[in-house]
Amino acid sequence: MVNLKKMQMAYKRYVKNFVDGITLDKTQMKYEEAKSENNAIVEINETEKDHILLINMYRISSYWLSVWKNEVLINNKNSTIGLKQVQQVVFYQCMCRHIYKDRYPKMKLIDYSFESNMIGLIHLNMFGWSKEEAIFFDFITEHLGENIMEANDWKQHIWFLLELYLQYTNKTILGTNDHVHLAVRSTLEDKDKRCDLIPEELGIYREVLDCWNTPDLDEITELIAKMSDHHSTLSSDLGNSLEFGDFDYAFYPYEILFLLHVRKKLGLPNPNRSDDFLMNTPEATIDIQDPEPYPELDPLLRMIDDFYRKNYPEYIPNQHGDLFR
Repeated sequence: MVNLKKMQMAYKRYVKNFVDGITLDKTQMKYEEAKSENNAIVEINETEKDHILLINMYRISSYWLSVWKNEVLINNKNSTIGLKQVQQVVFYQCMCRHIYKDRYPKMKLIDYSFESNMIGLIHLNMFGWSKEEAIFFDFITEHLGENIMEANDWKQHIWFLLELYLQYTNKTILGTNDHVHLAVRSTLEDKDKRCDLIPEELGIYREVLDCWNTPDLDEITELIAKMSDHHSTLSSDLGNSLEFGDFDYAFYPYEILFLLHVRKKLGLPNPNRSDDFLMNTPEATIDIQDPEPYPELDPLLRMIDDFYRKNYPEYIPNQHGDLFR
């Protein structure tokens, strides 16, 4: 059972982090530093140091995450602008990292992970950005388990999201859309790649995957309540829980929102909003349009994209024309 008082206290800490900790002015200052560094490289077309453009992307992402938190959590605005910008950064981190696949095979990036990639994929789907979603999915399937798409992730809900996405879109990875985490684990093990963190069981998420497309409203309502209790219990342990303890999305139940999204798209019944604390947080109740309009691409991200398009014919976006427009 969820300890409501503990959860409310954790939520206050979650919001306070963006009021007194990772504030908008601090992330904007880091953004401006990245802009200065990038300008110096772009102006003289210094390809020997252009990996710094990729490394600095986390500052763009951090800035827009702070923008989103500031608008939604602090100013009580129903806004998706910052959230959309963050997912665009995730997309371009993958596209640019491809350039360094062989040049810097051990390169590690801040704010880049299998988790962030899966969150990015399902948000591109939720936003209705089908062109970019298709490019991103192809990238994931082609490079899964490689140095630019490492998949040794312990979070059960991330594997739930991938499997639900595959079943909803009638796609497969490694030839399957069932018990995908085990297929990935087995494949990585056969290739002598790290897979020890990939969970063997998905708990409540397996229950949901077994009947996510049920037409029975009572059944799906009960399952969503279980998912919310699970998420709430873990997010209450803010800063410690491995599953939902981070300050980025601890109280943003995107795994439940994605389930509701796919069921709505298929014409399946969804429960009405309840008095559940988690599902009534400002982030959980933002209005995502179908489709969401593209925001103007962040100018620093546009600069990076233009640079790679100019200098690297193999840069994946060069094959697809304009994106996010």
